[in-house]
Amino acid sequence: SKFVNDKWMIKNGFLNDIQEHKPWWWNIKVQKLNLSAPLILLPEVSCQKAVEILQEKGYDQAPVVAESGLILGMVTLSNTLTSMLAGNAEFSDPVTKVTYDQFSKIGLEDSLGKLSCILENDHFAIVVHEQMQFNGNGSSFMKQMVFGVVTAMDLLTFVSRNDKK
Repeated sequence: SKFVNDKWMIKNGFLNDIQEHKPWWWNIKVQKLNLSAPLILLPEVSCQKAVEILQEKGYDQAPVVAESGLILGMVTLSNTLTSMLAGNAEFSDPVTKVTYDQFSKIGLEDSLGKLSCILENDHFAIVVHEQMQFNGNGSSFMKQMVFGVVTAMDLLTFVSRNDKK
């Protein structure tokens, strides 16, 4: 059961990392990865335009974020092309038709150990930063902003460039 799986518990924030022999990078914060700002697509972008943008900018994937800041999911170049070629999506369809809505989020203050647990099952994680915002009547709310997208290759590159062994 996933409820007694330590890695699932760590990934979902129910348990602090319990690895006895942690690698040197385990407790380093995600913010140390120095991720570049992500390319973000709005939900009304067409599938064709999304492919053009991703190819032109050299990205494999991009978060789809509503104007309100709500993270709707992730669109990948391969899934978009596969869906269009299979006839499951049209070039003119909004990118939300091919958006993955199952994704993991991680904060800048979370550890690379937690990220490592997420990346064992997921191809990527969306790095978010929470920011307090105030509206006109003075009430506040927390808003999540996409800070970046991190993959196993990003983690591997960081570890190999900074290897302490």
